[in-house]
Amino acid sequence: MSDFCDKKFWLPTSKKEVDDLGWDCIDIIFFSGDAYVDHPAFGAAIIARIWQKLGFRVAIVPQPNWRDDLRDFKKLGCPRLFFAVSAGNMDSMVNHYTANKRLRSNDAYTAGDKSGFRPDYAVSVYTNILKKLYPSTPVIAGGIEASLRRFAHYDYWRNQLLPSILIDSNADLLIYGMGEKAAAEIVLRIAKGETADMIADIPQTAWKTKSIPEVDNILYLNTYEECKADRTKFAENFRLIEEESNTFAPRTIVEPTGDYNIVVNPPYAAMTETEMDEIYDLPFTRMPHPRYKNKPVPAYEMIKHSVTVHRGCFGGCSFCTISAHQGKFITNRSEKSILNEIDKISKMPDFKGYISDAGGPSANMYGMSGKNINICKKCRRASCLFPAVCSNLNNDHSKLTALYKKIQSLPAIKKATIGSGIRYDLFLNKNGFLDKNCEKYFNQLVKYHVSGRLKVAPEHTSDTILRAVRKPSFELFKTLKNEFDKINKREQLNQQIIPYFISCLPHCTLTDMKKLSDETKNLHLKLEQVQTFTPTPMTLASAIYYTGIDPYTGKKVFVAQTAEERKKQTEQFFCV
Repeated sequence: MSDFCDKKFWLPTSKKEVDDLGWDCIDIIFFSGDAYVDHPAFGAAIIARIWQKLGFRVAIVPQPNWRDDLRDFKKLGCPRLFFAVSAGNMDSMVNHYTANKRLRSNDAYTAGDKSGFRPDYAVSVYTNILKKLYPSTPVIAGGIEASLRRFAHYDYWRNQLLPSILIDSNADLLIYGMGEKAAAEIVLRIAKGETADMIADIPQTAWKTKSIPEVDNILYLNTYEECKADRTKFAENFRLIEEESNTFAPRTIVEPTGDYNIVVNPPYAAMTETEMDEIYDLPFTRMPHPRYKNKPVPAYEMIKHSVTVHRGCFGGCSFCTISAHQGKFITNRSEKSILNEIDKISKMPDFKGYISDAGGPSANMYGMSGKNINICKKCRRASCLFPAVCSNLNNDHSKLTALYKKIQSLPAIKKATIGSGIRYDLFLNKNGFLDKNCEKYFNQLVKYHVSGRLKVAPEHTSDTILRAVRKPSFELFKTLKNEFDKINKREQLNQQIIPYFISCLPHCTLTDMKKLSDETKNLHLKLEQVQTFTPTPMTLASAIYYTGIDPYTGKKVFVAQTAEERKKQTEQFFCV
């Protein structure tokens, strides 16, 4: 690993690095809002490595300066094929501002944890600069900011409904979700001479056109202008988008906006295990670029010894964007691929024997899917767990338990902790464990894979609020805590359970927050993992926050909206 201080192991980030590689041209130049970390937890690294594997020359410009003479946008010149743009691993507005809209003083995705190295609405800023400097070169936008803003969306920071990011950014094409397949097809077809308008049929992309798309089976939404004039129209759009996104075979969705039609093509089918393994087998250095010497990137420090075992989430929580970005259907890696990656981690010079996480969006969904796929094909539910666990869901935890045991048995591993959150309604009901495999899983988890504190997310204590956010009753959390305490007592372990709560959710009043405070005190719980609800694009809770109604029932919903209301609710976490 010490050899990786040689910059030839990374994709070039400067003219000198390009020259040192002997390149006479660059095929793709990737502008990213994050520091360049060559690790599979960073989206820019994955996409760039895929293009490299296909034989293309890719350069990365991390965190370009958009406030000077734009030299960072000019230093590598014009690519042979196209520019790629991403705000980074986070929406730039979530990255920059607290739930109270206060500017953050740090940035975990920047070397040295410094703020101010990316603009607000980074995708639009970067893309518009590139379109002005190089008007004839295509710009492909991607990443979570582009993905979650592909439709008209409520923007909490401007407090207004914004059109698709394709309008504001002027990008030629947008990749949404986990975009490896789309990125590969785009580069191959542009390399063959196809123009941006010719590749608009690629799945999992969005584009704008003044004509009517020549596609069968289109779902037309209310226009952006109708949604601005009537919030119930926006609520209706949200419901249609969410239902369509959670079907097995979604239709093309068209949203008229001004003189344009925003066209969102259906996604690719979920990746196979082999396809997932191929991604994580790419030649990542797993380290930040040497340009950041002596300046750690905090987000990297958190995940450098972690492993992603699957993607996707079928929980469907109303405030969460995971299913809108990664999808509802789980994609898994093979045991062999996961164990090979852990072997690579064990050879890193700073590795001390501890894996910080082997998980995914919800840690215990590995290997899970519908028992009868034909039933899944007819389903439009946003959640496979709410209002009750689907009878067609195979929630067998034995595959995950076996994986944990194999990781634990590796000679180089002292302990592998699970840092990702778990869905306890997958293995518990009010009477206890659903079956013996569920019990074995939880025993394995608590006995061997807790760092001392198990973090779980009941979110609230009010069943009314929990039903609204598609989470199980707080009584189930009490069952979890009881089982957790029993295992700790039996194994003589001194471990704590740390619950995660959110204030200001839809339906939540100050009275509800006072009751939460009282109930958690009675249970002697430590309220360390707490947060104020932040409306983010493409979540049900955000649609309710903006419209004041539930898109599925049409009924009015109370939401704390004023700064004073939100402050008072959050203060209840800290009442003694």
